[in-house]
Order: sequence, then structure tokens, then C-alpha cells
Amino acid sequence: MRKLKLQVQMTVDGYMSGPNGEMDWMTFPWTDDIGAYIGALTAQVDTIVLGRKLAEGFIPHWASNPESEPQVAIDQMNNTPKVVISNSLAESPWDNTVVAGGDLAEIINKLKSQPGGDIIVYGGGTLVSNLIAASLIDELHLFVNPTAIGAGLPVFGNPGANQQFGMVAATAFECGITALHLEPKRV
Repeated sequence: MRKLKLQVQMTVDGYMSGPNGEMDWMTFPWTDDIGAYIGALTAQVDTIVLGRKLAEGFIPHWASNPESEPQVAIDQMNNTPKVVISNSLAESPWDNTVVAGGDLAEIINKLKSQPGGDIIVYGGGTLVSNLIAASLIDELHLFVNPTAIGAGLPVFGNPGANQQFGMVAATAFECGITALHLEPKRV
């Protein structure tokens, strides 16, 4: 069965964006060591999962071939098939992308049962919180930026959940970000 991996940028106090979607707290520029980590993380990935709100900025950003990004990353993001989780879109307005709506567990379990490589989810906030709460993520790769913002959209947005995770690895990068690789403890 394919693995569902989460890769998300977050603040040290647990937010993936500010109260109004701000992302100005993210650490840039990245260093070569974080690029190598992401390359290894995504080497076996052949499907990207996104929430609708994130997809509206994410997909056009990569499709525009941004000069600030390495060509290999641009090609990988544009060429990898994407699934946008949405109950408000009927069809995809983007190339190489399908829309899936309905029961989240059914959608993800169907994707995981199909042949192929791993699946990576980058967000958005509601999707990530719902995936974590439903225990659908197999690996969490939390890129902790050395910034606290005090309020915003939490990575773990289900306040009643008591979920246990095992630490697989913690990797500090030259740019100041630390990647926490966690796996859910399943009973």
C-alpha cells in the first residue's frame, strides 16, 4: 500500500499560517541541505494531494515557471499528477489535476490502495487537520521554522484529539529550520 506523507512548513508554536493566511514568517533562503532532504523525501512520490484553497495559489505558482525555483523542482511539481480535495469544485481548472470530493477517508484510502509510488500532501490547513484527525497520514515531515507568531491556522487543529507520534528523526538545517519526521503510533 502507498504511503501518505505530509510535508508542511510551520512555526515553532505550531501554526502553518497567520490568522489571515500570512506566510511571511517562513525562513528563506533555504540551504542546500534542506533541498537534499526534500529531494530524498519526494523521490518516491508520484501523486500530490492539495486542498482547494492551497491549490488555487500552488498550482499556478509552479505553472508560471518561477525564476526563484530550480528547474528540477518546477518540472517535478508540474509533471506530478495532483488530486485537489474539494466539495465545492466539480472539475479541475488545472492541467494534470483531478478534483475529488466526498468522504475524505474513502478518497485517501482509494488513492493509497492504487498501484504507484508514495503520495504527498502539502496542505491546506483544514485538509491537513482533517487528515491528521482521521489518522490517514503515515509520515509527518514538519518543517519547523524558528519563528513564533502567537496565533493562526494550527497544524493540529483538532483540539479534542489525543494523538501519539513516534519520532523517526530530527534534522537541523543550516538555514535554521528543523525537520521533524514523525509517524503516528497506531494501536
